[in-house]
Amino acid sequence: QVNVVESGGGLVQAGGSLRLSCAASGRTGSTYSMGWFRQAPGKERDFVAAINWSGKNTYYADSVKGRATISRGNARNTVYLQMNRLNVEDTAVYYCAAGSASVRPAEYRYWGQGTQVTVSS
Repeated sequence: QVNVVESGGGLVQAGGSLRLSCAASGRTGSTYSMGWFRQAPGKERDFVAAINWSGKNTYYADSVKGRATISRGNARNTVYLQMNRLNVEDTAVYYCAAGSASVRPAEYRYWGQGTQVTVSS
């Protein structure tokens, strides 16, 4: 069993920044590719960013490209999502997932419970 836990969400003013953290623990014998998704009320879960197991390859949704940076931590299976120049459209529950670097949620095996990010105008 692998547990995925996100942290770092909160309330931020438009134009501000936020860093989300994610750690996968448990039976993590492998180093996983990992990704971030977000889901706003009444909308589907959308891809935000992903990073492969080595950290050499990163992928971003067009909506955050240039404003977001995904990176791996020193500890195995930890990733960060730095979001800058936030706007109200970034308001959503942000989910971390492990097991893939795909843009498709179905490709990921393990999911966290999500962390709320609210951007005020």
